[in-house]
Amino acid sequence: MIKVGIVGATGYTGLELLRLLINHPEVYLNCITSRSEAGTAVSALFPSLRGHIDQNFTQPDVNQLAGCDVIFFATPHCVAMEMVPELIQHGSRIIDLSADFRLRDAKLWEQWYKMPHTCPELLSKAVYGLPEVNREAIRTAQLIAVPGCYPTATQLGFLPLLEKNIIDPTNLIADTKSGISGAGRKAAIGTLLTESSENMSAYAVTGHRHLPEIAQGLNNISESEIGLTFVPHLTPMIRGIHATLYGQLKQDCDLQALFEQRYVNEPFVDILPSGSYPETRSVKGTNICRIAVHQPQQSNTVVVLSVIDNLIKGASGQAIQNMNIMFGFPETMALNIISVQP
Repeated sequence: MIKVGIVGATGYTGLELLRLLINHPEVYLNCITSRSEAGTAVSALFPSLRGHIDQNFTQPDVNQLAGCDVIFFATPHCVAMEMVPELIQHGSRIIDLSADFRLRDAKLWEQWYKMPHTCPELLSKAVYGLPEVNREAIRTAQLIAVPGCYPTATQLGFLPLLEKNIIDPTNLIADTKSGISGAGRKAAIGTLLTESSENMSAYAVTGHRHLPEIAQGLNNISESEIGLTFVPHLTPMIRGIHATLYGQLKQDCDLQALFEQRYVNEPFVDILPSGSYPETRSVKGTNICRIAVHQPQQSNTVVVLSVIDNLIKGASGQAIQNMNIMFGFPETMALNIISVQP
């Protein structure tokens, strides 16, 4: 059994980590931290955890956290990088759900996050935690950067096509939609019920922080520099990502067979039968990415539909999947969850 610490456990991703980890047979929750809620019972803030967690939130303390086998950071951007260097010196293994270590280029990171990176020397050491690509590196990693939600759905959708070099990498389009929980557990006008209900809107069309992350991942597998148009939308649902991805085929290919063969051994990628349309509700609360591939009118355009739960495969579930790989547990442990419908 391993001892686990969670830094910043009061947001949606922190709550999902708690919900999933309490059912993990190899995990002991050693410390659950929150600067704002220190001293408060976890179950008082989250009544859904009553009877499952009998602990209080504590102030994040490096010495206490260093006693854990692995530490999850479920914090806003620019928080983990302040504590991670000291924890690394203690030999701690870190799984960061924020964007602090996702980009390898410090100048690029500073361009998108508008502040200096405090430990750029760690960017090259962090392993990008997309198991379907980096499973072997994850096994021995000390620092994991968990991919974002949009990047997970988008990369898994484009991956088989770029690996086989059968689409034009310079003309990719990702038309993506996210549920409201993707904005985090905070008060904001745009996420109020009266503002977001019965409404859908695009945002950050000129540039979203997930764009360089997606480009970095796709460039790692593409033979040529990728050109990506990435347009995110906010939709009136609580959770879920739906990515509609477009590419131009360079050659004929059995697309269904290509995707099925690429992901045949991936426990959390489900390739639907030909002609299917994946729905976000089918992955709600699960660590599954469901994908369908189409070729409209037998043209040279390929359309990939990719759906995930932004809080699970797009965050906390994928973080636990990384933990399972790191410690040699079955990859699906505590993650074999069936979606709740309706």
